[in-house]
Formats: sequence, C-alpha cells, structure tokens
Amino acid sequence: MTQTHPQSHHHAAPHAHHQQHGTVGQAEILDLDAEVLAEHTAAITAWLPLHTAPHHIVDLGCGTGAGTFPLLDRFPDSHVTAVDASADHLRRLRTKACARGVEERVRTVQADLDEAAWPDLGSPDLVWASASMHHMTHPARALRTVHDALAPGGLFAVVELAGHPRFLPKSAPEDRPGLEERVHAAADRLQAEHMPHRGADWGPMLTAAGFTVEDERTIAVNIEGSRSDAIGRYADGILQRIRSVIAERLSPEDLAALDQLLDTSSPHSILRRDDLTVRTERTVWAARRI
Repeated sequence: MTQTHPQSHHHAAPHAHHQQHGTVGQAEILDLDAEVLAEHTAAITAWLPLHTAPHHIVDLGCGTGAGTFPLLDRFPDSHVTAVDASADHLRRLRTKACARGVEERVRTVQADLDEAAWPDLGSPDLVWASASMHHMTHPARALRTVHDALAPGGLFAVVELAGHPRFLPKSAPEDRPGLEERVHAAADRLQAEHMPHRGADWGPMLTAAGFTVEDERTIAVNIEGSRSDAIGRYADGILQRIRSVIAERLSPEDLAALDQLLDTSSPHSILRRDDLTVRTERTVWAARRI
C-alpha cells in the first residue's frame, strides 16, 4: 500500500492508452497538487489550534512533501519525520529538502502504515495526515497507534479532500457537456468499492480512538486557472489517471471526448483551455491527545 498526499486520490499507474497523451506520473501529480494548493495548505497550518509550537512533527503518508515543507516553514524550530510507503516519493522529498537547505530537519521513514507494527516514530508534538487516512485498510488501528505515539497534549491533524478536484465548466466540452461529472461519478463508484473510508467523517473515529476533537473546519477551494499553467497540467494528470482505471465504464462517446481533452496535440486539449478552475473542499479535524 502506498500512502499518498491527493493529495493523492490516484491509485493506479496511467496506461499508455494513446501515444499523444501525457504520461504524468503519481509523483509529478503530487508535486503539482502541492504547488496548486500551497496557499490553502499554508492557511491550514496557520489555523491549527496548537498550545505551543511543535518541535517534532510526523507527516503520515507524506508523498513528495506537500505537507512536510509548509510545516517546516510554519514552524522554523521543528523537525519532521516524513513517512510513506513509496521509496521513490521519499527520495524525491529528500532531494527537495537538500535543495531547500533543510535536509538536517527532515528524517524519512519508509513504512506500510497498514502493518500492525509501525516503526518507532518517536513522541511527536504534532502528527499531520493529509489525504492519507482514507487509504488505510484498518483506520481504527492506525488512529489508536497515532494516539499512543503522540506526546500528551499533542495534536493530530487529519486533512481530507472531498474527492477529485473538478476543473472544467459544466458546459464543457461543447459536444459532451457535463463530461467531467460523469467521469468523476464513474471514478467515485469504483473507489467506493476499494476505499470505503474516502469521504468519511473522521470525528467519531478519532473520538473512539481516545482523541478529543477540538475543532473541525471545511475549506472551499476555488482557484482560477489563469493564475498558473500548473493547473492545466494538474487537470491533465488527474484526468489521465482517472481514465486509466474507468475507461471501460464510460460510454464510447464520453471516452472519445475525454481522449480528445487528453490529446496534447489536439486544439481541444485541456492544456489549451483558459477557463479551468480548481474546485473542491478540504476538511480538517484537529484532535488532541489529552
């Protein structure tokens, strides 16, 4: 199992379904996710109801560092233990840490968080889990493990996205309006079969694990695409990966329209559109070990 960040709602490698389609990998999507949602992530780290600035932070399912680096920026006297199942993601994170000159503040740990026994993560003041908890096969056990690892009074921040972001206007594309919603509906049905905890209310589960939930907040994300060409690449990468697993669930007409959006040589490529926005929600639960 790979714990990833949106940020990874992406669970299968993209197939080479069309030679003109892009081949954005999971790590690249995580990097784009971090870039596009950077302001929102910084706002969440600033909101956390901490009594004192944390010194030791654990980032569970860190991916390529979408949470690690905002946390290091927010808490300049802290160090982060970044945990993920993917060696590639951790190598990428270490490379970034070196480039930023913060390698001495980052420790990486490769671990499958679905294993009953976790590696020793120390006694952190803050544990951060962004878009990773819904990947857990045994979330109740994982929550208890986090509770027992936290220092007394420590905080656990669970951040989840409300499904895949939306990018296109509802009227798009012209010949198949509403395509994106139909694509996401097919993806949601498939993921519900494999990840029943995606979209869950983590409040009761945190309470059952012994935490006191101090606050919960849902933040609307609505980012205009004109601000960054990264949004086009982000949209392309996410839709590529969705297509790789739900192609057979789409009508031939919808599949053809999606392929046209993902054909980077087409004048109708999603990369050429100037009307993209990033629309989703992030919910944050702040839970304390008393």
